[in-house]
Amino acid sequence: SITIAATVPHPCHPRPKCRSARTTDHACAHSRHFAHSAMSRTEWLAKVRAGAGAAAALRAAPASVRGDREVVLEAVRRDGAALQFASEKLQADRDVVLAAVRQTGDALREAAEELLADREVVLAAVRQSGSALVDAADALRADREVVLAAVAQR
Repeated sequence: SITIAATVPHPCHPRPKCRSARTTDHACAHSRHFAHSAMSRTEWLAKVRAGAGAAAALRAAPASVRGDREVVLEAVRRDGAALQFASEKLQADRDVVLAAVRQTGDALREAAEELLADREVVLAAVRQSGSALVDAADALRADREVVLAAVAQR
């Protein structure tokens, strides 16, 4: 059988960390990349749903999972802070951001810039956490209803 030597650079490691020429990337104790990428979408959803570690699960996920709308929505519904690990495309997805800020208002800081000017998104954020007001667009920081909602949460 052919064994891939661990001297081949891996995207997760600039230099290989395993010294054994007989170690494959799959057996490398220093690389979890292959284990994560081999997980199915269903397994990632289950991992996000398990316990209170939705953000940690998304942080450990490969880019393909961070860009999966269903997985990310599930994660931000459980922990709005998971939005920071979502793909840029999903950080600009209004429904994803709304779900995140309804759970954790301060997740607004991870939203795409255009959503910082979205009144409904900002209101949802400041109703959950008044401190989210600092991330809102200037026009909304001057909006009476938005400011009152933020002050009510402080």
